[in-house]
Formats: sequence, structure tokens, C-alpha cells
Amino acid sequence: MTILVTGATGNLGGALVNSLRRRGLGVRAASRDPKKVEARDGVTAVKAVFEDPSTFDAALDGAEGLFLIAPPADPDAEARLGPVIERAKAAGTKHVVFNSAFGADRNEDAPLGKVERLLRDSGAGYTILRPNFFMENFSSGYLAPSIKQQRSIFLPAGDAKTSFIAVRDIAETAAAVFADRRTGGELNLTGPEALDHSEVARIISDAAGMEVKYHPLSEAEMRFGAQQMGVPEPTVAYMLMLYAAVRKGYTAPVTDDVKRATGRDPLSFAQFARENAAAWQ
Repeated sequence: MTILVTGATGNLGGALVNSLRRRGLGVRAASRDPKKVEARDGVTAVKAVFEDPSTFDAALDGAEGLFLIAPPADPDAEARLGPVIERAKAAGTKHVVFNSAFGADRNEDAPLGKVERLLRDSGAGYTILRPNFFMENFSSGYLAPSIKQQRSIFLPAGDAKTSFIAVRDIAETAAAVFADRRTGGELNLTGPEALDHSEVARIISDAAGMEVKYHPLSEAEMRFGAQQMGVPEPTVAYMLMLYAAVRKGYTAPVTDDVKRATGRDPLSFAQFARENAAAWQ
């Protein structure tokens, strides 16, 4: 079985490539620049660009599965991914695994929720994964610079909790879904506990040996700060929508879907912080 992995040079795509290889599955690693894909046995680098859906025709040829992930915080995910879903259906791809987001099915205006509906209505075999916020946001993502440089987390999350999940648990779940050929399912993926951002700051502080503080922002403060950094307005609006959901408690539930899919418990944030302590030093 061969799987086409979009976003193969990113954190999640790269972790999935490794998980699929461990299971003996063939991988086509898709990138707009195939030269950036690490050369490995069992991995073929291919070019695929969302802005040019025709590039997916060759990439999908002979692939039985497609792992589909939207660019981060993309407000145009429906327009970008819809044509790719159509190409996959036309190519006879048997299983599309779409990486959505926790709670996307609850908001009819959520860009990833719209992609979910497109996929369900496409007639293709599918599985939808809805992971919660990534733990890696703190170690290598958009929150890492302020932690390392200012020892601070600035977010409009209030005191609400989130059941953060590690990328490797998402990747292992996706690989298990492909290997078991489980189509038609929808899995809500979380870590083993829900934490507020003050608790996250304390855990990072303990792991990194330095004091990190959480500073809750208002939406207006976050918008102003993002604008000062040159973040495009549609992306700012997308992020504000996400953190409004956090404040409403939508990201607090904990599920056992990772363990049901993989047979093992997901990584705790404390263990993640210990493993990634060097990222903040």
C-alpha cells in the first residue's frame, strides 16, 4: 500500500512519513519543492502544490491512500483542498485521511469543518482526524519564540483548559488508520489530560529550569500584537476564532481515541516538556 502524504516536510507530515515506514507502507512525500524531502528508503519525493491541483494527478497515480493536511491557519482551506479531494476521487484513491481540528465539526463556518463536509460528500473512502492543539506549538511553533526570548506565553485563552496532543500521537493514529484500512470514521484526538496555560507554563518552567509565565490577553490585545508583527488579517481572524473556542471550553474534553486506534496511551505534556526542554534554553 502506498500513501501520498501532503505537508511531508512539516512536523506532522514528517512524523507520519516515519510512522508509515515503520509499518512497511510505501510513501510518496509531497512538497512544492521535492528537493527538500529527505532521501530515505521507501520514500519517493513528488511535487504537489495546492495552488495548482493538476500537480496532484501524477502524485496520486497508483497511490491507494492520501493524507491531506491544510496549510496552518488557512482561512481558504475549502478552496485550496476541495479540488484535491476531487482529483483523488477521480484517481481512484481508496482512502483519504484528512487532518482536521478538534471541534471543527461544531462550527459550520470553520474552514476545516467545510473541508470535512466536502470530503464526506465526495463519495471517496475517508477518515477524519480531529486533533486538539499541538504540544509542538510551544516547542517549535508560533509560541516558541516568546517562551525562549521573553519566558512568556501570550494568548487570549483565559483560564480555559485544552487537552494538548503530541504530533507523534497524531502520526501514529493516522498510520494505524491507513494500515487497518478504516474508512468512514471520525476520531477526536487528545492528550491524556486537559491543562490551562498557567499549568502549561509551570510544566515548561520545571522542565527547562527557568520561570515561564502565562499572560492572558484580550482579543483586542492579540489583534494589535499580531498586526504589529505583520500577520495577515485573515490569519488573525482565524486565530481569534480558535481561541474563542478555547475560552468557551470546547477544547477541554479528553478522549481515548488515540489509544483505541494505536493500542497505547498518548504522551503527557509533562513528558513532552522533559523531552523538549532544550528547545526553550
